[in-house]
Amino acid sequence: MSPDLYFALTLVVRMAVTAAFLIAATVTAERAGPLIGGLVATLPISAGPIYIFLAIDHDAHFIGASALGSMFSNAVNIFFALTYCLLAQRRSLIVSLAGAFLMWGLLIWLGNRLQLGFWSTIAVNIVAVGIALAVQKMLPHIQFPRMRTYWYDYLLRAGLVAVLVGVVVTLSYHIGPAASGNLAVFPIVLSSIAIILHPRVGGRATATVLAHSAVGLGGFGLAMLALHLTAEPLGSVWAMGLTLAVSVAVNLLIFFIRRQAKAA
Repeated sequence: MSPDLYFALTLVVRMAVTAAFLIAATVTAERAGPLIGGLVATLPISAGPIYIFLAIDHDAHFIGASALGSMFSNAVNIFFALTYCLLAQRRSLIVSLAGAFLMWGLLIWLGNRLQLGFWSTIAVNIVAVGIALAVQKMLPHIQFPRMRTYWYDYLLRAGLVAVLVGVVVTLSYHIGPAASGNLAVFPIVLSSIAIILHPRVGGRATATVLAHSAVGLGGFGLAMLALHLTAEPLGSVWAMGLTLAVSVAVNLLIFFIRRQAKAA
């Protein structure tokens, strides 16, 4: 088998595995309500498989450097979600998503121009989470209605994430670890949630889900920090296991805090 054919076949398998994982996670999220749905959406649903495949192709140093790029992009994703939430209160899906992607692209460009380091990346994430908490309190509380999910909803999400896997894995050899880390956390899951929910339940109800996601992304930022710090000392496999544990633990903590606050 030629090297090109082998790469193509393995790439297709990787895309299919990631798509299947995403479908299973999103079905769980949608049936659990906006809080749990928003938190599940911030787990490494798409980034996790991408990092597994990057670890197969690259060394631990590459993974650690990519995680720092993903950590910055995570803060940008928070602003992506918040921009959508604010616009969706009165605007259409197209306008809301266009504004969110415009914000995402502008901040990614600015971050690459400034070449933020370790501590500045941490600071940006802290500021982003603080703003997310403030914006979430400002948004009206909307009861999320029951809705029917169609087979093509899952196909849309699976297709988008599969394409993202293909792009990141293929380009990682050429664009380096930082840019690979940026692309690994491209807001595919967040945007697909908006595309599916906004026309059916309205912008305000969809904004409720993405507002919870914006806060939950703070946990994902901690997970990327753990991956950056432990990839080389522990090796990629153990570091990614720790990363998943951190992400799940932080989201569980957020869930119990929110549930206690609601009960009170």
